[in-house]
Amino acid sequence: MLARTILMCLALQLVVVLAGVETAAVGSEGPAAAEPRARPGRRPNILFCISDDQSCHDAGAYGSKMVRTPAFDHIAREGILFTNVFTSNPTCAPSRASVLTGQAFYRLEEGASNWGTLDRKFPVFPDMLEKAGYAIGYTGKGWGPGDWAAGGRNRDPAGPAFHKRRCKPPTTGISACDYAGNFADFLKTRKPAQPFYFWYGGLEPHRPYEVGSGLKAGKKLAEAEVPPFLLDAPPVRLDLLDYALEIEWFDTHLARMIKMLEEARELDNTIVIVTSDNGMPFARAKGRSYDAGTHEPFAVRWGSHIKRGRVVTDFVSFTDIAPTLLKAAGLEPLPKMTGKSFLDVLLSGKSGRVDASRDHVIAGRERFYPTLLPYPFRVLRTDQYLYIRNFKPERNPEDLPPGFDPAEAGPSVQYMFSRRHGNAHEQCINKLCLGKLPAEELYNLKNDRWEMRNVANEERLAADKKALAARLEAELKRTGDPRILGGGDVFDSYPTRVFHERTLSGLTEVP
Repeated sequence: MLARTILMCLALQLVVVLAGVETAAVGSEGPAAAEPRARPGRRPNILFCISDDQSCHDAGAYGSKMVRTPAFDHIAREGILFTNVFTSNPTCAPSRASVLTGQAFYRLEEGASNWGTLDRKFPVFPDMLEKAGYAIGYTGKGWGPGDWAAGGRNRDPAGPAFHKRRCKPPTTGISACDYAGNFADFLKTRKPAQPFYFWYGGLEPHRPYEVGSGLKAGKKLAEAEVPPFLLDAPPVRLDLLDYALEIEWFDTHLARMIKMLEEARELDNTIVIVTSDNGMPFARAKGRSYDAGTHEPFAVRWGSHIKRGRVVTDFVSFTDIAPTLLKAAGLEPLPKMTGKSFLDVLLSGKSGRVDASRDHVIAGRERFYPTLLPYPFRVLRTDQYLYIRNFKPERNPEDLPPGFDPAEAGPSVQYMFSRRHGNAHEQCINKLCLGKLPAEELYNLKNDRWEMRNVANEERLAADKKALAARLEAELKRTGDPRILGGGDVFDSYPTRVFHERTLSGLTEVP
C-alpha cells in the first residue's frame, strides 16, 4: 500500500513538471516570441557607464599612473578588459547615437552630427528593453548635444531622466549632479525582481576645468603623462592633471554604484559596461581621426556569467553595443543595425583574439563645431594600420587659433598655439595638431603607436594603402554612407539645433 502511494505521488509530480514544460513551450511560440520574456529576475540587469571625453590609455587597468581608477580596474579584474574598442564617431552626440541605435553614425541623418537631432524613426535599445519589461533610466548626460524633441521624441533617447540628487563637487569644473544618488533613486522605482537598465552618463572629464584643480588635489606635475603629440611643458602638464582629476570623480561614482549593487545582491546578475564616448579634449584627440580621439577604455563585468580576469583584443565598435545588450536580454537586434553582437566573445571564456573576423573597425566624423561646415573623414583601423580618408581637406577647422570652441580651448592648446613659431620640435607638434590635413593619411602602428608619421605617400606601402582604401570604400557602400555614395553634401544642409535639456535639468556642462 505504501509503495503504491509513493508511485502515485511520483506520477503526479511528473505530470506537474511536464505541464510546466508544455506551458513554457507554448509561451515561446506565442506573441511574446518577438520580444522574449524570461522569468522575473533571470534576465540580466544592465548598468552602462560612459564618461565624457576620455582616451583609452587614461585608466589604471591600461597602465596609467597619472589617473587612479580603482572602480574601473575592479570591473576589469572581475570581468574583461578590452583593448580594441572604438567609437563610431569621436564627437559626443554621434558617438552616443551609435551606441543607442546600433547603427553607423552616417546612417542617422541629423544624428550624424553634433547639434542636430536623433529622429524617432531610428529605434534605440533602451526603448526596446522597456517594451520587454525592463525598468529604464539615466542620469547625467544621455544623448547630446542636440535637440531630441525636434526628432519627435518625448524624452532623451537614453531613457527617463533621474537628475534630482545634488552633491558638492570638489572643483568648479565638475558637475553637482549626484550620479550615484540618482541611481539609488532609480533603483527604488522598479518593481520587485524587475530587471533594469540604467545609463550613467558622467559629465566629466569634459571641459571646462578649474585650472590647477589637479595640483590642488595633491597631484604633482611630474605625474602627468604627456603623449608625444602634445608639447611637454608645465601648462600642458597642469591641464592633464585637471583632466585626470575629473576622470577620478567619474570613477568614485562608479564605485558607489557597484557597492549599491553588491548590497542589493544584484551585482552578479548585472552586466556592467564602463567606457567613454570619445577621446580626451586635447589637440589631436577629441573630434580627430587618431586613436587618441576614437580608441576608448572598455571593461565588462557580468559576475559568474563570464570568465573573469581576461584581456580581449577583438575589435569592437560602439555600434556593436546595442545588439549585444539586446541579445543578452533575450531580444533580437533589429535588421537595420549595422553593429554585430559580441555576446559570444563575452561568454567564450577565451582571451586574446576570440573571433578572428573582428580584425578592424570603421569610424568617421561629420559636423563637430556648430558654427562651421562639416570636416568629414572616415577611417579604417586594423591591428597594423590606421587609414584615413579626408573628404574635404580644403575645410580645415583645426587650422584656427584656440578659443573658437570649448572642446579645444584649454590651457594646453593656448600654450601650444603660442609656440607655433618656436623651435623645430614645437613647430612640428603644432603642425601635427593644428595644421592642414591631406586627402589621405596612413600610419603604421607597428612602429608608430601615436600616429606621428604619415606614410601614405611611401611607395613601399602603396599596395597596402590601396587595399585598405578599397576595403573602407566597400564597407561604406555596403552600409549606405552618403559620403561614398555621392550624396555627402546632405550633411552640410542639416540645421544647428539648440540643446535645451542641460538648462532644464540644472546640469552644468558645455556639450
